[in-house]
Amino acid sequence: MEERYTRNRIYISLEEQNKIRETRILLAGAGIGSIIAECALRFGFEDIILIDGDKVELSNLNRQNYEKRDIGKFKAECLAKRLQRINPKAQIQFYNTYIDQSNVKGLLDGVKIAINALDFKSDLPFIFDELCSKKKIPVLHPYNFGWGGFLTIIKPGGYQLTEISQSYKGFEIKMAEFVARYCAFLDMPNLWLDNVIESYLNEPEELPPPQLSVASWIVAGYCVNAMFDLTTEKEIKYFPKFYFSSLRYQPT
Repeated sequence: MEERYTRNRIYISLEEQNKIRETRILLAGAGIGSIIAECALRFGFEDIILIDGDKVELSNLNRQNYEKRDIGKFKAECLAKRLQRINPKAQIQFYNTYIDQSNVKGLLDGVKIAINALDFKSDLPFIFDELCSKKKIPVLHPYNFGWGGFLTIIKPGGYQLTEISQSYKGFEIKMAEFVARYCAFLDMPNLWLDNVIESYLNEPEELPPPQLSVASWIVAGYCVNAMFDLTTEKEIKYFPKFYFSSLRYQPT
């Protein structure tokens, strides 16, 4: 095994390490995707496409993989340069633009796994999933719930997120409500999440959902574990099932 990955031994076989190295992944959105990208690269995924038209803002630094010197610069480009410094041999492509219906099809060429970290400012996240499904590409949906990391995976030809809501408006909070209801149904209530949802809905003005660095790193680990399992054909849970972890579990 290459020296870079020798500490992966026992957990990952040489055959598996070679397989993930050759697996192309697409990160649509370089917010939470910035943490996922570095975790994936260090794990051994070396063929990564990044796309995001956003620039780094000071408010991103509480949870995303950027530095103060990156403020005002394109996220995708800053992230690509960081990844190349970690592994100069990796194949890192970046696009300082937003995904839209005119470019998304071309970006999916050769992609084996996609991460949908797009903002729900339009119905584009739904369209992205549909196009991936047609190309038989599984799609990971990571969410930052502050004290908890959440991941659900869309299976090609399987259930879509539109089962939760047909509208993109306020979709992030609808997803949080879905998780809270599901956990309560399974007798694993997370009262802290209920309180966050209520507090957010009662804010006097419409603001982006609150997020913490804690969940960014939790869900990055989930995503890379899931990508490894998908690549090596291990059993995995698909939407409407999900992965969720928090130390804030509060039994009734």
